[in-house]
Amino acid sequence: MLAVHGNLQRRRLMSPLWARSLISTLILALCLQLSHAYLWNDDPTQVKTSVYLSKAFVMKPGSVVDWRYYYGIDFPKGHVALKSFNAEVVDETGVPVPLHETYLHHWVVARYHQRIGTQVSDVSSTFEGDDNLDFKVVSNSGMCQNGSLGQYFGLGSETRGTATHVPDPYGIEIGKPEDVPTGFEEKWMLNIHAIDTRNVVDRLGCTECRCDLYNVTKDKSGQPLRPGYVGGLRCCYDEMQCRVKDGVVSESRTLYLRYTVNWVEWKYDMLPVRIYIFDVTDTPQSSGGSITHHCRVEYDVEQCTSIMASGRCIDSKTTSLLMPRAGYVVYGVAHQHSGGTGSTLYGENGRVICSSIPKYGTGEEAGNERGYIVGMSTCYPQSSSYISEGETMLLESNYSSAQDHTGVMGLFYLMIADEVYKPELGSSDTSISFSAVLIILGVAVAAAAVLGYQRRFRSRDQYQPMLI
Repeated sequence: MLAVHGNLQRRRLMSPLWARSLISTLILALCLQLSHAYLWNDDPTQVKTSVYLSKAFVMKPGSVVDWRYYYGIDFPKGHVALKSFNAEVVDETGVPVPLHETYLHHWVVARYHQRIGTQVSDVSSTFEGDDNLDFKVVSNSGMCQNGSLGQYFGLGSETRGTATHVPDPYGIEIGKPEDVPTGFEEKWMLNIHAIDTRNVVDRLGCTECRCDLYNVTKDKSGQPLRPGYVGGLRCCYDEMQCRVKDGVVSESRTLYLRYTVNWVEWKYDMLPVRIYIFDVTDTPQSSGGSITHHCRVEYDVEQCTSIMASGRCIDSKTTSLLMPRAGYVVYGVAHQHSGGTGSTLYGENGRVICSSIPKYGTGEEAGNERGYIVGMSTCYPQSSSYISEGETMLLESNYSSAQDHTGVMGLFYLMIADEVYKPELGSSDTSISFSAVLIILGVAVAAAAVLGYQRRFRSRDQYQPMLI
């Protein structure tokens, strides 16, 4: 009897532990199932952030930094997915420099493969080309040719206020071993085009690279400017000087481009994106079954002679492009200069693929400089927009023509995926979540009943002393 009684007692004491263990196991299993169902919810703990500084560049009032290619810059290593890239000009103390002091005309980051054991100067005034067998440029997916607009990243004055995040489960795949030729390694190059506008006679004129303000009649290669060329990249290249006010003391300062890269380790179930950069100055020509693209990158806006019915003067420039490869739009954004009023990419039948609108600053602080474009709106299609192979697209870039503008740009960046993300559980995700909650509640109720029963059973079985 004593043995039987002891076993009963042990079973009664173990029952609550057994019930708790069962509950924990069921809840853990359900949580694992739910975590798998929602695998691609943003998880900031997986994203790694690297902040780098470019090599220093020195500027004085009216000076220009351009055509400097910084090779082998610091960049994430390995087979990873790039999730965002942001940049800004800072001084030696790390304080952001406002655009009305140093105008960031543009910066670009390009990818290349370099033969292991060979050397390329860290800083060069020329871009290595295809004639160097030890150096292979890895351009984006198009469309421009002859080394034009082949970068992976690139913005201008709008860089601080423009989102560049690539949504999950997509990513810009880099460092894939199969993509790097044998005997080569993957590296990255940075180009910066900045103009110091402190104490210049005409800030807008200097940032638009008007040739008379730079006293330029020949381009960087020493060739005379073409007739009618009054402003643009050919007049504000490296070491040129924009006109400053009389009596200005030339005070130099050292600056850097600080760039921040967010990235994650590549996972087997991530979806890579292709990068396209469209140019409104492109004039495609078809010949022999192939299309040649002529991207001039920049153009001028002439002052309007008559006001539109809306009361505004708008210069609208368009070009038609054929999509070379089908895919789903994951991200889109335009690049414009001061005076820009927005850009739109249309698909066939006039449907809007993406519309990107500039935001102008209203203050003096860095990131909100009055009169400058400090951000561009971006597109993250909720129901991914599909572009068919060979589909005719129309790119439109609009600028205010209330005054002349020189050297403006009308670029459009797209990230395209071959397939759209479809959750494994599809539309049943919500029902599974609801079912899981019901199961957990059911288990909790049952466990509570078992534990309550055990407590009542023990209370009846325990010895109750008699009070006398």
